[in-house]
Amino acid sequence: MSDSFRAVVIADQDGKPRAEFRNLTLAELPDHDVLVEIAYSTLNYKDGLAISGKGRIARRLPMVAGIDLAGTVVESRAPEWKAGDQVIVNGWGLSETEWGGYSRFQRLKPQWLTRLPATFSLMQAMAIGTAGYTAALCVNALEDWGAIQPGAGEVLVTGAAGGVGSTAVSLLSAGGYNVTAATGRPETHDYLASLGASQFVDRADLAEKGGPLQKERWTGAVDSVGSTTLANVLAQTVYGGAVAACGLAGGFDLPTTVMPHILRGVALLGIDSVMAPQAKRDRAWELLARRLNKAHLDSIARLEPLTALPQLANDIVSGKVQGRVIIDVNA
Repeated sequence: MSDSFRAVVIADQDGKPRAEFRNLTLAELPDHDVLVEIAYSTLNYKDGLAISGKGRIARRLPMVAGIDLAGTVVESRAPEWKAGDQVIVNGWGLSETEWGGYSRFQRLKPQWLTRLPATFSLMQAMAIGTAGYTAALCVNALEDWGAIQPGAGEVLVTGAAGGVGSTAVSLLSAGGYNVTAATGRPETHDYLASLGASQFVDRADLAEKGGPLQKERWTGAVDSVGSTTLANVLAQTVYGGAVAACGLAGGFDLPTTVMPHILRGVALLGIDSVMAPQAKRDRAWELLARRLNKAHLDSIARLEPLTALPQLANDIVSGKVQGRVIIDVNA
């Protein structure tokens, strides 16, 4: 086992949180019960904010960044985990209040770990990552609500070319739903069509302020944008429909009224991936294992070294990243 290893650490520099590469030792890791050797992490929008310094994500410093990880248990004081177990961790405050996945090793609480489904490799699990797991939470919520039906009506996915959106399109189309993708990049249409999108809308049309009730179109939606986009999606959702909201790439405000909810019975389903209970996590990963087209993972994801994170962080915050980015923490 290596005496020291490289990690991406957010530290205070002149009163501002800044990311830097730093060598750590096992003795510096938190005193949690399970030591994991990490193979891969991912790049999410929240990671981009943290690494680029464009958002104050870490709530205590120093902080090892990275909200995802996949790896192998090396040591465990917890009876439910043993050396050799392959595990995934998504959320649970990693990169915010708990040291995260941009490191070769990490000590973690046993209740944070999810067993790697047999159908996925560690790399495939991180091709999915928090973004894909969140998409699965959204799809489960819409199906549980009962508003969407295979082959009937349109299901909208906003931010469709991003990590959450790409996986949501794939999962919904595999479930037999008619998927409409909202994107501001026409060059992604072929990519999204290959994942199963059958129609497209320009994200600019959803970003302009509209009335509180608009022409009914969507039986359901997965929204990772928020703000005016979410307000318009709600105003365009059919009677009894539902919108699963999981992100705020366009802003955390919601300039709308209660009218879609009280006049059309539209439900706004809030989706949290960070502190979701284990039962919901297991259901999400079961859905991914059952329905996600693994051939899509090759087109959704690409592998990048840890050293590329500074540029990648700026790219994802600027909306220049398509699909998923897997981070090889040892490269």
